[in-house]
Amino acid sequence: MAWIRGFKPGLCFLLLLLFYPFSATPGDAHSLCYNFTVDSQPRPGQPWCVVQGQVDGKVFLSYDCGRAKIQFTSPLGEEVKTTKAWETQTETLRDIGDLLREQLPDVTSEKRTVTDPLTLQGRMTCRCEDDGHISGSWQFGFSGQMCLLFDSENGHWTEVHSGGRRMREKWEKDRAVTNFFKKVSMGDCRVWLQDFLVHWEEMLKTTASPAEAPLRVNSSAPAIRHITWILPVLLTGFIITVFLG
Repeated sequence: MAWIRGFKPGLCFLLLLLFYPFSATPGDAHSLCYNFTVDSQPRPGQPWCVVQGQVDGKVFLSYDCGRAKIQFTSPLGEEVKTTKAWETQTETLRDIGDLLREQLPDVTSEKRTVTDPLTLQGRMTCRCEDDGHISGSWQFGFSGQMCLLFDSENGHWTEVHSGGRRMREKWEKDRAVTNFFKKVSMGDCRVWLQDFLVHWEEMLKTTASPAEAPLRVNSSAPAIRHITWILPVLLTGFIITVFLG
């Protein structure tokens, strides 16, 4: 009995470690994306640059870079248009559009003919993970074909299609462009996401639809919850059996 009384604190500590992982409740992950489309030869009356904003896959704005005109496509956009972050966001989006248009002639594929219409797409994403870590990235492509990836955290460029070779070679050597992409995705986008979520938190919960929600296998959810609940009990019984006889 003396051995058992002396071991109880250690046993309680083991049980605490056992139950802790199953009782922890992680936070919610959210992402903010901006899709840029820059047209090298826009038709008369058509914008040369259009930006679409998305939060957690839900479109909340469309922005015409040339005319500096915003169209709110959901209550999410209306909710944040009076925030301080919103004031700086439109200027930054226009700066990105201008940069992509300036870079377009130098990053075009060598095989493209002069008569070919060309559209440059860029997708900037900043994501807040469950643990609060925020990451940033870019994707670039031509006329619907993704060619290049940029990891804003480590500054690494990844060519995923031969059409992005000239783009990668030029931007890898241009520190100003690389730093700009990194600053916007890890700095500006991060501030926007944090500021907007204050206003969006309840709306994102109430406006989620089955089509927009992450894919889930509903039939297995009860079984998973049951296993999660019973596993600590079985392990606890095993520990008690081993140490208390």
